Amino acid sequence: MLKVDKIKVNYEGIPALHEVTLEVHQGELVAMVGANGAGKSTALKAIVGAVSPVSGNILFNGKDITRQETAKIVRLGVVYVPESRRIFGPLTVEENLLLGAFTADSEEEVRGHLDYVYGLFPRLKERFRQRGETLSGGEQQMLAIGRGLMIRPKLLMLDEPSLGLMPKLVTELFKTISLLKEEGYTILLVEQNVREALEIADRGYILQTGRTIHTGGGKELLESDTVRKAFLGL
Repeated sequence: MLKVDKIKVNYEGIPALHEVTLEVHQGELVAMVGANGAGKSTALKAIVGAVSPVSGNILFNGKDITRQETAKIVRLGVVYVPESRRIFGPLTVEENLLLGAFTADSEEEVRGHLDYVYGLFPRLKERFRQRGETLSGGEQQMLAIGRGLMIRPKLLMLDEPSLGLMPKLVTELFKTISLLKEEGYTILLVEQNVREALEIADRGYILQTGRTIHTGGGKELLESDTVRKAFLGL
């Protein structure tokens, strides 16, 4: 579904990604892990058109989307749920969700998507008239993911979804991500919780200073010396 081929990204002339290559097949959950500053978020932003690679190519379902406008990429079914959630605080929960439904063709379709999100996150339904800024951190993360799901994406990209959450909520979050995969969603996950991410991933990529240094099956990477020494303290 997604093929990123040797993309290079610079920030003000300074390299952030060095010919990063990755693939995501339909129905897979692929995790991208690494230390802060490794380039993980930059890779997602390049895929969705928020930053432009200076070289390399990005293909989605065989279509070259390198350097295309973000709105066009989203309409193809690529959704990016950014780090720090970035919900609209003054708007209600439901208003935030409806902003994610801009590709829907009818009110009936919008209502169906809304019902799906409320079924996945019952707490959002309970708080549908509440302003986004009054929600807890965990509820705001549910809202950010729910807004992305309103498009019914072909590829859902999650950027550090567990950041700042309590351990109990982190566990709930990963259960939800696993459920989305079971329902058929294709997911590209960037995550600081390396163990949790690789435990549910079909495959994973390890980034370091803008380079892919290791790739393999999720459980295979968990057992590798690279991950055990660098991220698990073993």
